[in-house]
Amino acid sequence: MRIKWWKVVGLAGVVGVAATGVLVARAERQRRAYTPEEIREKLRTRHAVASLGGKPDGNVAQDGTSRGSRTGD
Repeated sequence: MRIKWWKVVGLAGVVGVAATGVLVARAERQRRAYTPEEIREKLRTRHAVASLGGKPDGNVAQDGTSRGSRTGD
């Protein structure tokens, strides 16, 4: 039985897309591989922001209040 050339090209395309997805996923995992010290620093920063009542985006003023909060209403 002869395989049509377009089937071979289609199969090669599917294999290429799958291989590209694997490479992208591997690169993403390596990019997100934080050291334990980096994780500790991120957690400490989040804790400090939460303790000051700030928002997760780091929108905290020097006096501990979140910027844009209304006082005296």
